[in-house]
Amino acid sequence: MLRETLSKRGVRVITGLGKYFRRIDKNRSGFLSQADFKEALKVFHLGIPEGDFESLWLILDDSKSDKVDYGEFTRAVFGEMNEYRKAFVRKVSFAYMKLDFNKTGSVPMVDIRKCYCAK
Repeated sequence: MLRETLSKRGVRVITGLGKYFRRIDKNRSGFLSQADFKEALKVFHLGIPEGDFESLWLILDDSKSDKVDYGEFTRAVFGEMNEYRKAFVRKVSFAYMKLDFNKTGSVPMVDIRKCYCAK
């Protein structure tokens, strides 16, 4: 039901939902609590009946931790990426790993300048 509603709304709601989730994830854990998830659905006018919400939560929170990983949520709601997108993500990840010399997870501008010349 939620998947159908989101697919009708389009990509703006999906990207907005992702931004909202990242904004409410104050400790950057990548997890959403049940209350945060319910609030996000309300903010984006995606309210679903309480019984359906409980069923959805049970599906999403299969570890019974009262938290849902944002990645698991997106896969459950939007499905897996198609092969084209998976290949694109692999290419971008490979390029990022090449730039991340120190393997810190961030790439400062100094490291980018070492590899890129715009002349």
